[in-house]
Amino acid sequence: MIDKNIFIKTLIEKAKKLPIGHYLDIRSYKRNRTVLLIKEEDDLFLVIEDGFFREEFRVNLAKLKKLFKVILKKEFPRSHKIRIYTMGEYTETIAKSIKRKKL
Repeated sequence: MIDKNIFIKTLIEKAKKLPIGHYLDIRSYKRNRTVLLIKEEDDLFLVIEDGFFREEFRVNLAKLKKLFKVILKKEFPRSHKIRIYTMGEYTETIAKSIKRKKL
């Protein structure tokens, strides 16, 4: 779990190190809202928001910080801790079927 104050900095560092085709599973403390960050190319990311809103974004690394500032306000307004799981290669069926215990 990562404190919300340093979340974006940590996310950018993890996104840079992420191999192409792999993804990060970002969840609220209660694990009831999800955002997936998939690295498609060197500087291109697919962000899938699945919580209060269901949207998809394709952004480069420079716009990732601004996008996650907006997503933090929409999806995690009262969370003080956010969970980041480093996952393997992204496959839509497998990623959607992962169930985590909800608090």
